[in-house]
Amino acid sequence: MIIESEIGKRIKNYRTKKDLTLQDLADLSGFTKGYISKVEKSKKAPPVSTLGKISKVLGIPISVLLGVNDQVSDICFVKNNDRPAMAGRGTKFGYCYEALSHPFAGKHMEPFILSYPHKKADPPVWFKHEGEEMLFVLSGKMRFLHNDKEFFLEKGDCLYFDSGIPHFGEPIECEEECKCLIVMYNE
Repeated sequence: MIIESEIGKRIKNYRTKKDLTLQDLADLSGFTKGYISKVEKSKKAPPVSTLGKISKVLGIPISVLLGVNDQVSDICFVKNNDRPAMAGRGTKFGYCYEALSHPFAGKHMEPFILSYPHKKADPPVWFKHEGEEMLFVLSGKMRFLHNDKEFFLEKGDCLYFDSGIPHFGEPIECEEECKCLIVMYNE
């Protein structure tokens, strides 16, 4: 299980090992110094897209920030009940991410299962980060915006998009919880 309060400590540890100040990390990642400070003090639970930007600056995989030790292997097998969850439902965004390939060392893709909160964010939270992303709906229905394009997705639908363009998704009321397989690529 991923302990959110430890993520900030790991960020600070890797930042100081690289002799980066808070301002350096802020400048290189595109966040404010105040935001980075809050993340390091565990006062903000960053979404995976934010961890992706920070991990890229620090030169480490997201899974290291999540506290999951990378194993040196050319294959990774993760049992259903061994998927660490992060960014629990009580955080600002309400998303729940389950890491799917956390033990694999040096990966170029970050796959997750994302469970959307039942309550929509007000105002909507837009994300923008380097790379590409694939989103495959496993259950439920959702609305997804990619800049000025709007999509309505249901189970079995898939989007592949440039994640450097502002985007966000939200569940549509239905009986099933909205869950998606998300694969983020950022090299």
